[in-house]
Amino acid sequence: MAKLTIRTDSCKGCGLCVDACPKKILRLSETALNVGGYHPVEVTDESQCIGCASCAVRCPDVVIEVER
Repeated sequence: MAKLTIRTDSCKGCGLCVDACPKKILRLSETALNVGGYHPVEVTDESQCIGCASCAVRCPDVVIEVER
């Protein structure tokens, strides 16, 4: 199982990672706001992550790290 680490305080909530995820396990938070006032990305079911790192590659701010 892969492990996702997201630096939520640096996330701008662009949603590119959400669109890139083939398993559709990422979403923008509907309630949480980070220090920049953005709704950061969150993982809905990390056990479904296949470790493809598509989310990390698409993130323009390099806030996602994938460990396999």
